[in-house]
Amino acid sequence: MKNKKKRLKVYCAMSADIIHPGHINILKIGSKYGNVIVGLLTDFAIKKYKRPPILNYNQRKVVLKSIKYVNKIVKQNTLDYVPNLKKIKPDYVIHGDDWKKGVQKKTRKDALKILKKWNGKLIEPRYTLRISSSSIKKKIKRKYGVSR
Repeated sequence: MKNKKKRLKVYCAMSADIIHPGHINILKIGSKYGNVIVGLLTDFAIKKYKRPPILNYNQRKVVLKSIKYVNKIVKQNTLDYVPNLKKIKPDYVIHGDDWKKGVQKKTRKDALKILKKWNGKLIEPRYTLRISSSSIKKKIKRKYGVSR
């Protein structure tokens, strides 16, 4: 049974600008369902909905490659998951439950719609409270006066 699970595809999109325990939690949970494919948002995609990343795409890719839960990394050129989901047809998509509202609400709705076409499932672990790349950047700014 374990070998069968490992052949399943799990898709997880992220910016991964500053890796924190919330990212690791999502990747670890995803690895329990199958091979984790990270849709790494390009710098352009990130800039469309928030501040530019501190690390560029290639730097973020190097960091993600070193995480044992990640099996493959693909480019995600937009916040929209649909183009990559159509190509990959994952068995599961994993994302923290924080995307039920806010800027990613539509992205979630579109992902759910496309997953239904091949019976894919959405896994939404509870969002790791009080930690995000944005909150880390704010702490750095407050503590060291570094703005970005």
